[in-house]
Amino acid sequence: MKKIKQKIFFLKSAFLYLFLISVISVFSLFLWENSFYDLMMRIVPSTHTGSSDIALIVIDDKSVKAHRWPWQRALYADILEYFNKYTDAKVITFDTIFNTLDSENPDSDKRFFETVKNTPEFIGGFIATRAQYNASDNGIEYDKKFLNKFKINVEDKRTSKTNINYFNSIRPYPQPYFDALKYAGAVNVAQDFDSVVRKSIDLISYKGEFYPSLALRTYLRLNNTDKISLYDDYILIDKTGLEIPVSSRNGNIRHNIKFYKYIKGSEYSHKKYSAIDIIDSYHALNEGKQPIISPDEFKDKIVIIGGNAKAEAMGLADILETPINFKQAGMDVQATALDNLLNNEFINNTTNTQNILAIALLSIISFIVIAKFSFIVSFLILLAIAVLYLLFCFVCFNSNIAPLIFTPIAAQLGTMIFGYSYRFIVEGRNKEKIKQAMGKYLSQDIMQNVVQNIDDIKLGGKKANVTVLFADIRGFTSMSEKMTAEDVSKILNEYFSEIEPIITKYNGVINKFIGDAVMAIFGEPIQDINHPSNAVKCAYEMLKKVEWLQGKWLNEGKPKIEIGIGINTGEAFVGNIGSEKRLEYTVIGDMVNLASRIESYNKVYKTNFLISSSTYSYVCAITDVIKISEVTIRGKSKKMDIYEVLRVKQN
Repeated sequence: MKKIKQKIFFLKSAFLYLFLISVISVFSLFLWENSFYDLMMRIVPSTHTGSSDIALIVIDDKSVKAHRWPWQRALYADILEYFNKYTDAKVITFDTIFNTLDSENPDSDKRFFETVKNTPEFIGGFIATRAQYNASDNGIEYDKKFLNKFKINVEDKRTSKTNINYFNSIRPYPQPYFDALKYAGAVNVAQDFDSVVRKSIDLISYKGEFYPSLALRTYLRLNNTDKISLYDDYILIDKTGLEIPVSSRNGNIRHNIKFYKYIKGSEYSHKKYSAIDIIDSYHALNEGKQPIISPDEFKDKIVIIGGNAKAEAMGLADILETPINFKQAGMDVQATALDNLLNNEFINNTTNTQNILAIALLSIISFIVIAKFSFIVSFLILLAIAVLYLLFCFVCFNSNIAPLIFTPIAAQLGTMIFGYSYRFIVEGRNKEKIKQAMGKYLSQDIMQNVVQNIDDIKLGGKKANVTVLFADIRGFTSMSEKMTAEDVSKILNEYFSEIEPIITKYNGVINKFIGDAVMAIFGEPIQDINHPSNAVKCAYEMLKKVEWLQGKWLNEGKPKIEIGIGINTGEAFVGNIGSEKRLEYTVIGDMVNLASRIESYNKVYKTNFLISSSTYSYVCAITDVIKISEVTIRGKSKKMDIYEVLRVKQN
């Protein structure tokens, strides 16, 4: 039964621990893991800025000051024609959404759309939304047209091909722009629940089809392909062999963005040019003048055009919160996602199995350390392990691997809390068992006194007025010679078991068992001003209990026993005696010896209950006695009176 209880306790503890770790892991993943991921992204420095093959053309504050916003689309045409006529740029990517026509400047629109049409490698941005199409829109027809024109060849080789319809519409292009575009990519961003962009959406899942992001579409055009294969945890670009490690959320396929450090003195990680400088350079070249920016700057470059003016009221502040910056330009994030594809630089998450192993390993090590070492030592070891794990995470991030950072440490912390709590409970239970076991060898009151003064146990004591009681079984030696050891043990154990509660009842403390005799102290360590009377009442009740035992044992065929009791009151030394390694709480002094010798006179006078004159002086009002005068006590030069107690008056 005891082992079963221990197993049940262990199973309950294990279940509670697993539940605790699960809750801690879920909460840390949800609340803290992303923050520690961001911290690590900032601590681990990127070794370089963005690729020099990517150029950002930004409609910035300088551009907006030169031409009042909103711009006529002829200005965009100027930018495109600069690249078409004077540069050898590879691809022009447009990180801007056009959804309406400029009714006040139709010629400006027409020129822009014609320029788009004549730009061979122009990729426009589109956005998928959660909103439904307006009633006036023919959404089904538009979706068909969009699919036919902008789809890519995605071979879905996933083991589970469940597609989630997260988006409900694509914001429609004006028809002339739709007709002019050859390629399009999604500009949707993957914001986590805390609004931070840590991932790039590579494939938009829309009504059973996949559409590429602006970055992925640009990469495909650079390599003159539109065929990819989608696996459970990566995208394979069939032509180049590029494997993009991805995960899925809401049906959309995403990869972790590896961010780059900013160019010195810039707010961008890729080289940035002001849009107005490109426009002015275009006009200068048309007039045969020196351009502000030489077309040679863009030879074999990938050009991304977008807006990011500080004047937020104009709707041009395209900023996103990322792990490395609270206000990173959206087009710079798009450029970074493309940069990852071009240079095959990705942040790879550790697998679920690896994460579970990390959590389990730290937890197991923590349990072992807690079990084997003291609190301070184990705490320092566990702190060192946590620091080593953080250093391990630092090395992993330097190698473009992103393990869980906070969750394993949180699990370790949870293990420490649980482990120390479990250890405290188990040790408490063991201490209680030890106390109970030692209480069978020592008085419970002495045990309690030791526990309460555990830090102040030392040799020494004090003088105190106490009452000492000796009780001895008459003729026990001769009786035990006729009995088996087992029978002797049973009689003694039953006798002591019956008298111990009586002694405790009257605030007495059993100091020791001496064979068949017992010595009890009254007045210490339990403070009791009535210790003489309580000792006498205790002795009287002990005799009554022995009479009851005599009758019981007679019916059981056991021998009859008699006891003799001697009591003395006086000043004695009370405290710890022995050595530093072995102490005994006891009472010593002449008054103790006198109590023992008084008890021995029961044999001489054929009595059962004798007390000294000093004790009688305290209890004369509650006892009927016979005075035995001028008794010679061994070790005493003078004779003294002792008293046989016949009856004790109970209050």
